[in-house]
Amino acid sequence: MVDNNGRSAFAIPGAEQWTMTGRTGRRYRIMAWMPDAAVPEAGFPVIYMLDANAAFGTMVETVRLLGQGPYRVDPSVVIGIGYETDRPLDTQARFYDYTVYAADDELPPRKDRSPWPATGGAADFLQFIEEELKPSIERLYTIDRSRQMLFGHSLGGWFVLYALFRQCDAFQYYVAGSPSIWWKNGYIVPDAERFAESGKQADWRASLLIGVGSLEKPHMVRDARQMYERLLAADIPGFTVQYRCYEDEGHLSVVAPLIGRAVRFLDPNHDNRPKS
Repeated sequence: MVDNNGRSAFAIPGAEQWTMTGRTGRRYRIMAWMPDAAVPEAGFPVIYMLDANAAFGTMVETVRLLGQGPYRVDPSVVIGIGYETDRPLDTQARFYDYTVYAADDELPPRKDRSPWPATGGAADFLQFIEEELKPSIERLYTIDRSRQMLFGHSLGGWFVLYALFRQCDAFQYYVAGSPSIWWKNGYIVPDAERFAESGKQADWRASLLIGVGSLEKPHMVRDARQMYERLLAADIPGFTVQYRCYEDEGHLSVVAPLIGRAVRFLDPNHDNRPKS
């Protein structure tokens, strides 16, 4: 609707949103963007991103922009998983969905001494993505199941690692931004070890990108680097891992450059392949 001054609400062309209630009763704001392009024979690659209220627009506009020029990336569908709020983050909801249960003595005191939000929903959330959200999306869009990405930041980055280590074949590309590896006294580290050991007998086909900002807390940078080195040294067949530390970026500002890298990560040949 246009007002008397000729102004109207801004919307990203091709984007839409709706509310989806999972079997557990939890409600999500699903945001979706469809490229204005012919559907590839194999279907569109797809990016599933967490904390969509905060960065869905950034992801979509990056895909749109990098889809231009001779070195353009392949067009991808973008699916954001958010919450029913107009704020960038729903702290209570994301703490529950992106974590396993943690007792009070497994977490550091919060700066304001307030209690931690409820935790423990990661297994149910992963099941929601796999068994409810993905089938719903695939009824709406033609998806290439061999080129699916999961993108998350902070606790969302922790959840990306959790999904990779627990159900590697759910996605082929994983992007863990500033992952909260400290969570629950480093609970995810043994998961990484088990993943590396089991991967030696498996035939994984997955790639992981870990990104962090140089201005983040020292333990965040250290933990991200050590996770990368641990997985790289494991030399898991069919599995690749990359690491990026973005200079002069903090915990929140790193999201934008990481999104730019993630979009190209999904199309690894684009830098060397001009497209007619």
